[in-house]
Amino acid sequence: MTEATRVSVVVPTRDRPELLREALQSIRALENDGLRFEIIVGDNGTLPATRKAAEEFGAIYLQTSTPGAAAARNVAMAAATADYIAFLDDDDVWTSNHIHGHLALLNANPDLDMVLGQIINTDPQRHPIYGPWPEQWPDGRSDLLRFMMSGYFPQIGATMVRARVRETVGFFNEEFIGGQDWDWQLRIARKHGVGFVRQPCVMFAQRETGSYDALQLRRAKFTRRIFWKNARPEWRIWASPIAFARSYFGVTAHYFFYFAETALDHANKGERLAAICAIWHAFLLFPSRALRKLLSDSALRDALAVTLGRAKAGRSSS
Repeated sequence: MTEATRVSVVVPTRDRPELLREALQSIRALENDGLRFEIIVGDNGTLPATRKAAEEFGAIYLQTSTPGAAAARNVAMAAATADYIAFLDDDDVWTSNHIHGHLALLNANPDLDMVLGQIINTDPQRHPIYGPWPEQWPDGRSDLLRFMMSGYFPQIGATMVRARVRETVGFFNEEFIGGQDWDWQLRIARKHGVGFVRQPCVMFAQRETGSYDALQLRRAKFTRRIFWKNARPEWRIWASPIAFARSYFGVTAHYFFYFAETALDHANKGERLAAICAIWHAFLLFPSRALRKLLSDSALRDALAVTLGRAKAGRSSS
């Protein structure tokens, strides 16, 4: 009888036991006679129910007092004993397409040390809203690095690596509040072969626009730091300064469009101060684009118009 392939699965969590149960259930649903999971939950929360949820699905439960997803992943990844390591955040779920294609690609290509898959974005109720993405995959190391540093942030839940990358690139940087998974994936891509499975592997729960403005602002700061940290030693992959600038703008565009959309959302809800703050954040992130958008048909211009309209209406009625 052929021995089952073992895969360690790292699941960071903090005080969301019900969501954690859904995540762990989606992992166990993929097990069969030829595939076994060593699930390791890294917890930096305080709820006893989290340990119970982990034990319910036969997971190894480890705690850390250090806040942040990076620390929770690190304590779990350090304990992984399988030759392969996969990941899943506690608010996401795997699809039935995951794992098998990743394993097949790694087994067929000894030069690959990381395999990525496609993502489907959903709302908090798991209703699909976008994807699967990415649709296309670049050829060659330089094209991949440019792709990853031009606005492609591979979702960690669709990532599988050989365990040996712990020795070559290390662990997640716990100083980064945001983007620590992107930084880790970039470090791997700079040193190792990377493959791609054209299958939707993860249902990624996207937070509602306007519900995490402060977090997005902090993430934008770390994204810029990570971009420069990984771009400096790889500057030759860009053909010109203009191409480099386009990559940088591609990375920051995600945050710009978030604040443009959330500004309109706040304005439509009558949250004038929050709308003004979001418009200002969009300007700080990308001044030239913000000016262009204010002069064209865009969410940013609509947000400003609604906000000023409400302000005028308020003065008229007083």
